[in-house]
Amino acid sequence: MKGKKKTMPKNDVHEEEAPLPSDKVPSPSVSDSDSDYEDSSADDDESSVSLDSQSESEFEEGSPENGRSGDLEAEGTESSVDEDIVNGEGSGNESSDLHQPGAESDSSEDEVAPRNTIGDVPLKWYEDEPHIGYDIKGKKIKKKEKQDKLDSFLANVDDSKSWRKIYDEYNDEVVELTKDEIKLVRRLLKNQAPHSDFDPYPDYVDWYKWEDAKHPLSNAPEPKRRFIPSKWEAKKVVQYVRAIRKGTITFDKPKEEDGPYLLWGDDSGSTEKSNHLAYIPAPKQKLPGHDESYNPPLEYIPTQEEINSYQLMFEEDRPKFIPKRFTSMRSIPSYENAMKESFERCLDLYLCPRVRKKRLNIDPESLKPKLPSRKELKPYPITCYIEYKGHEDAVTSISIEASGQWMASGSSDGTVRVWEVETGRCLRRWEVGEAVSCVSWNPLPDMHILAVSAGQDVLLLNTGLGDEELQNQIKELLWIDSSTASDDSGDKAPSVSWLKDDKHMGLRLRHFKTVTAVEWHRKGDYFSTVMPTGESRAVLIHQLSKKLTQKLPFKLHGLAVRSTFHPSRSIFFVCTKKNVRVYDLLKTKVIKKLDTGLREASSIAVHPGGDNLIVGSKEGKMCWFDMDLSSKPYKILKCHPKDINNVIFHRTYPLFASCSDDCTAYVFHGMVYSDLNQNPLIVPLEILRGHTSSNGRGILDCKFHPRQPWLFTAGADKLIKLYCH
Repeated sequence: MKGKKKTMPKNDVHEEEAPLPSDKVPSPSVSDSDSDYEDSSADDDESSVSLDSQSESEFEEGSPENGRSGDLEAEGTESSVDEDIVNGEGSGNESSDLHQPGAESDSSEDEVAPRNTIGDVPLKWYEDEPHIGYDIKGKKIKKKEKQDKLDSFLANVDDSKSWRKIYDEYNDEVVELTKDEIKLVRRLLKNQAPHSDFDPYPDYVDWYKWEDAKHPLSNAPEPKRRFIPSKWEAKKVVQYVRAIRKGTITFDKPKEEDGPYLLWGDDSGSTEKSNHLAYIPAPKQKLPGHDESYNPPLEYIPTQEEINSYQLMFEEDRPKFIPKRFTSMRSIPSYENAMKESFERCLDLYLCPRVRKKRLNIDPESLKPKLPSRKELKPYPITCYIEYKGHEDAVTSISIEASGQWMASGSSDGTVRVWEVETGRCLRRWEVGEAVSCVSWNPLPDMHILAVSAGQDVLLLNTGLGDEELQNQIKELLWIDSSTASDDSGDKAPSVSWLKDDKHMGLRLRHFKTVTAVEWHRKGDYFSTVMPTGESRAVLIHQLSKKLTQKLPFKLHGLAVRSTFHPSRSIFFVCTKKNVRVYDLLKTKVIKKLDTGLREASSIAVHPGGDNLIVGSKEGKMCWFDMDLSSKPYKILKCHPKDINNVIFHRTYPLFASCSDDCTAYVFHGMVYSDLNQNPLIVPLEILRGHTSSNGRGILDCKFHPRQPWLFTAGADKLIKLYCH
């Protein structure tokens, strides 16, 4: 290279160089900057210095001898400093370093290339190697032995120029900063330009010639828009106003300053919300009482008999501590459960979750629905009026004649009886021979026909009521030709046989399974039978006038439990154990499927209006469905602890009831409004008791009187009871 080469001082040079005594150090005559360096170097005890960690106070620390600051700009200009250096009036070593042949220069052209030629490679790669790189000739640059911390500290204390030295990790050598470099660093620390000849605020030079300027730069007239309000700005303001009113533009609310508060007050009742977790104190231990004293009163000390009785008690009821008496403190033994109780206490403190629960001050009475008074909902059945006795076994089913004058009952003793309602007199009795599961009276007032299901047979009996003309019509209706006694009309007809029953002067329908329920159509000519199977012919519809039977043209999903007809339309309801299916008999399609959500349904009843129905279950729940509202229950009533055997609506009064094996019958007020926007009103009215349990069974059936608010109940205790208002 042409020019002066920059030579970097080495460690051995600094180690061999000894500092001059303080009395022989030449003092500067013209510039004070050199004295600043020497004084600061003597007072500074720092080890090898880095540019990033060198604080401004280290560079600006003044000399205690002259008491001046180290600011080079305040002491003199750059020219005066250079003159001092040229004349050699500064510190000898430093000036000679700068101006001797081959002196250091801050010019980028004169900088010496680093001896390590590994390039931009992280030095971490050479941590475990004995060298740090390679020089320009390809030879390894060996790592220098690092001094001990204590040795390096002592060396730095003895070296007056240690504060000017920087360790170069890349070349593994110590570099000493020159005066010019220190000046540069000082100017940078003061947020000044690195070079002193740079002027950050130069004088403004007006390049325009203003002399002999008689006319302005532009002689155009002022436009009109400068004197009138801008309509575009007005429109923009209107847009902003509308946006602020709508809330699309919001402003930050000013932060509310904290007001005065009690410094030493208890903030446990404070309602302010805090972002941190609230402190919840741990529960305190129970304080010991008199019985845990080392010298308790005599009445607290148990006798030997009481101690022996503790052994016969359960462990939960046994006392945890038995008091004893000691004459002095020295005779008290160590508590055997001390460590165990302390450990359990620690577990309770950090394992037991403690949660602060906010209690709402709500009156429990306000949560109850506002229901009308029971006195306003009268009449409804309250007390038992008549008991009907005569059956020798449990009464399984009852049915009331359309006029309300007669009642039919079937029992497990194989008999069917007809009773007069008002007097309790037994008018007629039939021996069926099998346990009766269901009896149902024809809904027409002039048609005194009784349908009885016993085993696999359904009997249609003539009760013998009415005048001679009615009896002739009934006998003609119940007559069947012996040639058509067996109904085998091919695959289309179900396996049901219409037979003549000479013993009871009626008809007998022979089914392929046990019949559990019989329901009549409102016109009195059709009736349905239910058999607890999953087949499509489990529910059959029979026509009395034509002696025909047909199965439903639908597939049942689940075991059939009950069936019933709509009170005014050609709709048929089939209740299975899980849901209720609604069929349109004219259109032969499924209208709706009602999901009960019950474990097992047991009974069904349709409101006289036809839009609401209730379903009872064997888990004691009763579901009210509003078919115009949803396929889910409108209300679920949990009233009975045991199985519900039957549910029933009253024909004319807004009443419905349920009976269960818990020997109770619940009476409810169920008002259905013609206004579709108003929900039905359901109010519990009365719990009727009086029957006794037999073989785990209670009330097996219940029916309302067709004209009066009376309820009939049939129980497993062989009794039929009439409850009146």
